[in-house]
Amino acid sequence: MKTADALTLITNRLAAAGIENPRREARYILAAAHGLTPTALLALEDTDEAKFIPLVTRRGAHEPLAYITGVKEFWGLTLSVSPATLIPRPDSETLIEAAIDTFPDKSAVKTILDLGTGTGCLLLACLTEFLAALGIGTDVSPAAAALAAANAKNLSLSQRAKFLAANWSAPLAAQFDLILSNPPYIPTPDLAALMPDVANYEPATALDGGTDGLTAYKTIITALPTLLSQNGAAIIELGINQAEQVAALAQSAGFRTKTRPDLAGIPRALIIRP
Repeated sequence: MKTADALTLITNRLAAAGIENPRREARYILAAAHGLTPTALLALEDTDEAKFIPLVTRRGAHEPLAYITGVKEFWGLTLSVSPATLIPRPDSETLIEAAIDTFPDKSAVKTILDLGTGTGCLLLACLTEFLAALGIGTDVSPAAAALAAANAKNLSLSQRAKFLAANWSAPLAAQFDLILSNPPYIPTPDLAALMPDVANYEPATALDGGTDGLTAYKTIITALPTLLSQNGAAIIELGINQAEQVAALAQSAGFRTKTRPDLAGIPRALIIRP
C-alpha cells in the first residue's frame, strides 16, 4: 500500500472514532509503526497494513497516542512514557517557567526534589536549566520510578538525578532549594467524567486527589517546613479552580504564595516560599 493511501485510511478511521486532529495523529502512528520520526516518514513510499492496523485499532479505542508511540515531548526533551505514568502535558511546562522566574540566578539552585515524579519530566527539565543542581524524584509506583531513571540515563542526566519508589517525601531527611510536584488533584467524584483517553488508561493513583481533590496538597504542604530550604521555593501544579484553596492551605502553614497562569490564562502553578 502506498504511504499516502495508508495515511488517508488511518485518518478516516481515527476521525470515525472521534479522535481530534486525525491527520496529524495518522502521521505519528504510521511513523511509529515503522520506527521512524514523522519527518522521516516523508521518504517512505510503501507500507504494509499489518504494520499499522494494530496501532490504529488501539488509538481508535482511545488509548493515548503517547502510550502507543512510547514517547512524549516535554520542554524540548524526548521522554519515554508507559501506562505506569501520567503523560506529560504542555500545561505542566508552566512550572518550569515559574522556576526560572523564581530563581533568576540559576546557580542558587543546588538541590531539587520532585514529588510524584512520574516520567521525571519536571525534574529532568529543571536539571537542563539549573546546571549546578542535583535532584531526587520520588514516586509511589516502582515502575514509574524505574522509567524516570531510564529517562535520566537516556538524557545523560543519571549522574545528577536519582529516583526512589517512595510515598511522597517519607524516606527523605534533607532540605531542598526547589521542590516540584504535579500531584493527583482530580476530585474522586469527577474521575468518571474524564475523557476516555485519560479515565480508561492513565494511572488512577496519578489522578485521584481524594474527595475534594486536595488530599495530596495537604500532605505536601504539611511536609514543606522540614523539606524547604530557607531561601527555597516549592512550585506545585494546580487543577482548575483550585488556586485559592491550595494557596489558603499554604498560607495557613505560614508560607507566602503567588500563582502563575498557563497559556490559557488558568492559574496553573502555585509558588510557595517561606
